[in-house]
Amino acid sequence: MTEQRPWTGHVFIATSVDGYIARLDGGLDWLTDRPGPSGDGGYTEFTATIDHMLMGRGTYETVAAFDLWPYTRMKVIVLSSTLAAADDRITVVRSLPEAIDTLAAAGAGRVYTDGGRVIQSCLAAGLIDDLVITRVPVLLGEGIPLFGAPPADVRLETLGVAQIGGGMVQERYAVVR
Repeated sequence: MTEQRPWTGHVFIATSVDGYIARLDGGLDWLTDRPGPSGDGGYTEFTATIDHMLMGRGTYETVAAFDLWPYTRMKVIVLSSTLAAADDRITVVRSLPEAIDTLAAAGAGRVYTDGGRVIQSCLAAGLIDDLVITRVPVLLGEGIPLFGAPPADVRLETLGVAQIGGGMVQERYAVVR
């Protein structure tokens, strides 16, 4: 599957030190209500290289509630078995194979993958090429994890680690094939 795809998969995400991307209720107050780095930690530079985004329903519902839609430069695909396709800013697909076909048919080049379960599924399927994980200095104790138990080890090569301000540490990895 991964050798035939014409696009590359990329993750850019923040987690608590204990590996959660959100509270159990989806809350992000631990991330948004704190001093951050000066600038955006490289997010603008990252998204400037992206032409498509693949996210899960939970991530979509969080972003859809923002005052402004942040993904005007890229085509957004939402992977969900239950979401109604009532938003013309997105394309809804029902399965990972359908997402892969949709991305290939659209001529995707660089795909930003977001949402815990979607990232886990894409890692397991060999669809992620690199990850940028920003660790926020807070322990939540419980929440929505970035990683679950993969079906097999996912080997990573560390590309860099840097303090980016606000006590945050940014880790960059390449997936080793």
